Amino acid sequence: MNVIEIEGLEVFRSGQRVLTVDHLSVPEKEILAIIGPNGAGKSTLLLVLSHLLKKQSGKVLYRGQEVSDYGELAYRRKIGLVLQDPLLLDGSVFDNVASGLKFRKVPKVEINKRVDQWLEKLGISHLRDRHSRTLSGGEAQRVSLARAFVLNPDLMLLDEPFTALDTMTRLRLLDDFRSLVRQSGVTVLFVTHDQNEALQLGDRIGVMMTGRLAQVASPEIIFNTPVSAELAEFVGVETIIPARVVKQNHGMILAEADSFQVEAVSDFPVGKTIFVCIRPEDVTVLLESAENSSEPNRLDGIIEQINPQGPLSRIVIDCGQPIVALITRSSVGQMGLKPGTKVNVSFNATSVHLVGR
Repeated sequence: MNVIEIEGLEVFRSGQRVLTVDHLSVPEKEILAIIGPNGAGKSTLLLVLSHLLKKQSGKVLYRGQEVSDYGELAYRRKIGLVLQDPLLLDGSVFDNVASGLKFRKVPKVEINKRVDQWLEKLGISHLRDRHSRTLSGGEAQRVSLARAFVLNPDLMLLDEPFTALDTMTRLRLLDDFRSLVRQSGVTVLFVTHDQNEALQLGDRIGVMMTGRLAQVASPEIIFNTPVSAELAEFVGVETIIPARVVKQNHGMILAEADSFQVEAVSDFPVGKTIFVCIRPEDVTVLLESAENSSEPNRLDGIIEQINPQGPLSRIVIDCGQPIVALITRSSVGQMGLKPGTKVNVSFNATSVHLVGR
């Protein structure tokens, strides 16, 4: 059963449309990650789902029933909301985690049991009597998560809850969070601009661009077969080349760019104008020159830039069009690569993704 379902949603602010969602469904126990650049509408979607922002048109259904008909208080008691800033109360860790239970008039014995249970699960039992103002960022966010989990929500909504944390704290908390979600069976929708978070947590990923939900699919589909050039660029496709289909043969096409040809798997017809999209990790860089540089997907070029990115190096190669590759830094050293080095670039036809123009 779908916990949340959206149909024809539109939200306006100051007379301007800021959010459009034609359709979205979130089934039970799914973790749905919503990614997109700043200002894309991610937080607006979360505010609508938490019933803190009014929609102008469309339907938001909770377990098949319109949220407005379900009852605002009854609906809010089914959800847990975790924000980037933990916004803890002025009191002890125990008091913060217990606050929602006290508001619901849960018996004291039950409160103690549930709070201690979630403090232990989130690894913060030793902080039980600490004042909230003395906590580190990671500790405060764990308290915020415990405060949400302790209410046994049916749906968890999270707005970039891990962004402000240092790298190691964030990685540990992400691991713990996914494990706790699986144990509890709660359905999760969280928004983030961090694509690695989305990959690590999301069963599916939705991408928002300029106020519209552009694509929702598995992480593999989102990152390997985005539906537009704009979306491809956002998810890390750095080589995006305009081209035209010049040949079609049983599911394989030949596309012609300004200075070379590309072979790819596609059913686009001859004459169709397209964008050729190639992820940098799918590009192979070799020192030897191609015997026939006009052969599709095998090109001669000259290195323009080499930029270190942690254990990898991002290389921009001029092949008549810029081609971007990612290879290990050790390979760069072993091959003696530097700006001005002549190289051979290749990529498989199955690695090429085409989108219409």
